[in-house]
Amino acid sequence: MDTAHRPRILVADDDPDIRDLVEFKLTQSGFDVHCVGDGLEAWDAFVGSPPDGIVLDVMMPGLSGIDVLLKIREHQTGHLPVLMLSARSRDADVDAGFAVGADDYLVKPFSPRELVHRVNGILARPRR
Repeated sequence: MDTAHRPRILVADDDPDIRDLVEFKLTQSGFDVHCVGDGLEAWDAFVGSPPDGIVLDVMMPGLSGIDVLLKIREHQTGHLPVLMLSARSRDADVDAGFAVGADDYLVKPFSPRELVHRVNGILARPRR
């Protein structure tokens, strides 16, 4: 990973244990990580300082991850890579995440190693 620029990742999850795990693994992998605990905080963090990528829980208080992603897609000028993270694993739930513009969808419980690979993957894709 380029040491001159550590990609900034916004992590939004209302579960502090998940947030801590995601922050630890991504920081350990060379990312600059900013964590928030709900959808409203995620939106405010995005507007205040747009990250290079987002890991977004689907079910959060305030605004859901789906609501946050819809607002981001309406607001942004370039494409921001977003990984949805959710305990919802039904096909309809996964389809809903992709339908609103998610680049990837990872079901909880997840492998921390797979999370890092998925984040690297969405950041490496050509921007739309």
